[in-house]
Amino acid sequence: MSEIQNLTQQYGIAGKLSFETIGELVAARVTTPFASATVALQGAHVMTWQPAGQQPVIWVSKLAKYAPGKSIRGGVPVCWPWFGAHAGNPQFPGHGFARTVPWALVASKALPDGRVRLEFELTQSDATRAQWPHESTVRNIVTVGEELEVELATTNTGKVPFELGQALHTYFVVGDIRQATVAGLEGCDYLDKVGGGRMRQQGQVSFTQETDRIYLGTHGCCGVLDPVMDRTILITSTGSRSTIVWNPWTEKAEKMGDFGAEGPWGMVCVETANAAEDVITLRAGETHRLAAQYRVLAARD
Repeated sequence: MSEIQNLTQQYGIAGKLSFETIGELVAARVTTPFASATVALQGAHVMTWQPAGQQPVIWVSKLAKYAPGKSIRGGVPVCWPWFGAHAGNPQFPGHGFARTVPWALVASKALPDGRVRLEFELTQSDATRAQWPHESTVRNIVTVGEELEVELATTNTGKVPFELGQALHTYFVVGDIRQATVAGLEGCDYLDKVGGGRMRQQGQVSFTQETDRIYLGTHGCCGVLDPVMDRTILITSTGSRSTIVWNPWTEKAEKMGDFGAEGPWGMVCVETANAAEDVITLRAGETHRLAAQYRVLAARD
């Protein structure tokens, strides 16, 4: 029995959840009356989400690679169990290994209100344990409906505490990054990874050049205001102390190889995270849940 057949037999939901191959990766395709979405099993990586009757919300590069061990440029990559460079070993992958390794689908459910929920668990191996020797499990729970909900649940199954860095590195579609803004971070301190130093946000975040910032001590709601597409993407987070805002601009994007020259104009990353000085300590037996809900509002709302 093929992997697709096995997944269909165990987890398929007639008319709502099926499985397919995209490039070299296996993905779940969810269809509900409210929205459609695709999630790659590698990385438990949400690749698309589009509410019914609306434009796509999640951005994926036209040059994205769908291959084993390669990160997908776009979607909702899971950065875990560290954000950015590894503190002790620069040879380890930036943003951790979770987004480029297999995850197992362990549950699927059609909810009474019409939404579909998928639950994935990271598959541990000698390679992952060599990079992360702490006893732990991590699950990514994706709920598709009129809102998209993503919840990353990490449990310390060992006997000693550990530090955990993480992010839902979400790429959003915008009509033109030069006209879009991010609201809800006014007055917050941020670490400027482009210009260096610690700054305080004045007004809404706007974009005129490469932007890479870690906003500290943030929680609750923020939003991507998009006058070109006449909508606001509302981001509501829990279990998060940091918000990262990123757009590589053209020069850096062209060097990446999987972005394309036009890519940066149509996207912005607003990431729900625990990063930099906002990493968390997870004690033995504890579970931490990092969650984000995404909702689209018309500009008039």
